[in-house]
Amino acid sequence: MEIRTKIKAESGKQDLVITRQFDLPLDLLFKAYVEADIVEQWMGTKVLKLENKKHGSYQFETTDPQGNKHRFNGTIHDFSPNKKITRTFEFENMPFGVQLEFLAFEKLSNDKCKLTIHTLYETGEQRDQMLKMGMTQGINMAHNRLEEIVKQIK
Repeated sequence: MEIRTKIKAESGKQDLVITRQFDLPLDLLFKAYVEADIVEQWMGTKVLKLENKKHGSYQFETTDPQGNKHRFNGTIHDFSPNKKITRTFEFENMPFGVQLEFLAFEKLSNDKCKLTIHTLYETGEQRDQMLKMGMTQGINMAHNRLEEIVKQIK
């Protein structure tokens, strides 16, 4: 499987940058990040709360293959439709700490767009631990699902 979602993680830093070009119109990509029913499909998670506004919040729940439920949540600090979302991200009851995410949505043409996610971790060790857990393959697979699902909506 081709890895279309790229992750740049410089050694000794506590951040990373994720980029992906999608064969989708910008408004559909943005919709995939803000409409609960679409988020549930491509992320394979249950949306418990999703308030897409400045000072809004979200909470998602996923179930692992053993049936254990895991939740993650955050606060939305900035929300500009089809342009950007700035939010925190935290795994509940996990030792990873809070992440700060800057999502930037960019129109490349009528049918192509780019997503850039700049994520800051509390420490470089936390970032490296996330990378070791298969983050690159996981986010690439999720973005592939996103593109497939949203193309069906078109």
